[in-house]
Amino acid sequence: MPVVAWVTVVLAVLIIAAAALGLIRVIGHLMAVSRTLDGVIGGVGVVADRTATVPTVLPSVNASLAPVRDFCEGI
Repeated sequence: MPVVAWVTVVLAVLIIAAAALGLIRVIGHLMAVSRTLDGVIGGVGVVADRTATVPTVLPSVNASLAPVRDFCEGI
């Protein structure tokens, strides 16, 4: 095999290896981003659970305060 062919093969191997290394690094970064987003999504779910809107608890509060309202109306 002539020297030019060997040089071409070596250059092709180097280019392919560089591309493979770049793709492996991209995979690593995407996995890190995925883990971070999972944590953020979990945190948003906790915040949403802990900050329930008033209309969901308002009827029970109104029912508990009915005797106070009746007393105030009687005065």
